[in-house]
Amino acid sequence: MQLSIHQFSVTSGWDTEADTTLDSPETLCLFFASPNNDEVSAALQSLQATFADSIMFGCSSAGEIFNEEINDDSVSLAILRFDHTPIQLAVETVSDMTSSLEVGLNLANQLRQEDLRAVMVLSDGLLVNGSKLVEGLSRGLPEVVITGGLAGDANRFERTWVWVDGARQSGSVCAVGFYGDHVGVGHGSRGGWDIMGPEREVTRADANVLYELDGQPALQLYKQYLGDRAEGLPATGLLFPLAIRNEIEVDGDTVRTILAVNEQDQSITFAGDIPTGSFVRLMRANFDRVIEGASDAAADVDTTAYRSGPLLNVAISCVGRRLVLGPRSEEETEATLDALPEGTQQVGYYSYGEISPLVSGKCDLHNQSMTLTAIWES
Repeated sequence: MQLSIHQFSVTSGWDTEADTTLDSPETLCLFFASPNNDEVSAALQSLQATFADSIMFGCSSAGEIFNEEINDDSVSLAILRFDHTPIQLAVETVSDMTSSLEVGLNLANQLRQEDLRAVMVLSDGLLVNGSKLVEGLSRGLPEVVITGGLAGDANRFERTWVWVDGARQSGSVCAVGFYGDHVGVGHGSRGGWDIMGPEREVTRADANVLYELDGQPALQLYKQYLGDRAEGLPATGLLFPLAIRNEIEVDGDTVRTILAVNEQDQSITFAGDIPTGSFVRLMRANFDRVIEGASDAAADVDTTAYRSGPLLNVAISCVGRRLVLGPRSEEETEATLDALPEGTQQVGYYSYGEISPLVSGKCDLHNQSMTLTAIWES
């Protein structure tokens, strides 16, 4: 595998010129980009024309990660040309959140082959039910490692996109399959948030829309915890995610982040499902533990099969973590690289949801987590 990473800035352009000889059907141009910038879009379209035979695979972000750096109004790009690993792109359109399960199943059907080893998925971040999307992928590909994330739009929650047919496209989901025995993929995911308040039962919910906790209106109860911050919903809800107790104890809690609120029916829409009858607790940030969580995620990445050569780490972290950490955000991107093999190169982004396997092996949608995918080729 040949690997090079590049950074585009609206003020200074590309930091280095990409090697056009890397263009091939076995080349993946993986990128994460500022959501609403014409200069960024033009740079990506130029890249698409230059790497006409390669797979262009990327999405909008709430901050672009380039090694230890975190930037805005930029593009973080990794070009991977595989020597022995076929890759394939699948694309589906999300008509509305109720179609998310079907979209996941359709993507799985497009990518399914006997030698499929891993799948990376990038999805619109606002028009999809992430947990249903993951459920469909996992049901269709039960033995395959699935990682990825939902696209971001800073803290605006207005429009996200993935790259489809040479343009920014909302309402779409893209996935890349990696095939054969030569590709190596390691993964890790951790949070680092503190629990606050009592455990409460979800007494009324519909998919990813929460209506009642312990028989009380969900939004009303949430606002009681947020106090003055309630006026800034849904953005301030990123600082107070919801932890769902998992049935499998080793998996701990699954974290959910707010996407929208409805004052009329006092409901809250989350990035993934909130099952009726489940037990949940609110969470809040702990600066040191959030950074420690990033380091723990890197420690979870199994690179024992990695021997030498290029190694790419794809870091996908929740936008809520960036809002909490503020100027300390780069401490978590530094922590991931410190715990991975020397020479690892890193690109990534801040997302509206992260996709990675749990400890038990079951793949799930995460929020407020740092998820890592290490890719190499033997």
